[in-house]
Amino acid sequence: MKPPLTFFVAGIPKAQPRVKAARRGKFTSIYTPKGAHEDWAMMVRFEADKAWRENGYPNQWLGPLCVNLTFHFPRPKNHFNSKGALKPTAPKWHTSKPDRDNSDKKILDTLTNVCLWGDDAQVCDGRIKKLYANDGMTGCFVEIKEAE
Repeated sequence: MKPPLTFFVAGIPKAQPRVKAARRGKFTSIYTPKGAHEDWAMMVRFEADKAWRENGYPNQWLGPLCVNLTFHFPRPKNHFNSKGALKPTAPKWHTSKPDRDNSDKKILDTLTNVCLWGDDAQVCDGRIKKLYANDGMTGCFVEIKEAE
C-alpha cells in the first residue's frame, strides 16, 4: 500500500468550463473555451509532478482511489471592516461559483493527464470542501490515497 500523496497548489482555483458549440454554415463544432483555467491546470500539473517525484513513486496508482480536495478561495472586500480586520459575520464556507463539481473535475482531469492514474473513474471516494482563505493563502490542498 502506497503512502498518501499530498500537495498544495497555490493560486485562485478555477473550474472546468462547460463545453460550447458553434455553428458555421452547415457545420457545428464543439470546443472548450480557452481561459485562466489552463493556467490553473498548469500549476496543478507542476505541483503534482513535483510531489510525485519527491515521494519516489515508481508507477501509476492502480485500483480504487480516494481523493480529498480542499479549495481555499479569496475573500471579497465586504468580508472585512474599514480597518482591514475580518468581520465576525464573515462566512467560512464559499457558496458561490465556481461549482464544487466543476472544480473537482478540473483537478481530476488534470491529474489524469499527468498520468498519476489510468483514468479518473478510479476515484470512487473523497471529500470536496470549498472554504474562504483566512490567511490570504488561496489554492487547493490535494490528498490522494488508496480507497479503503
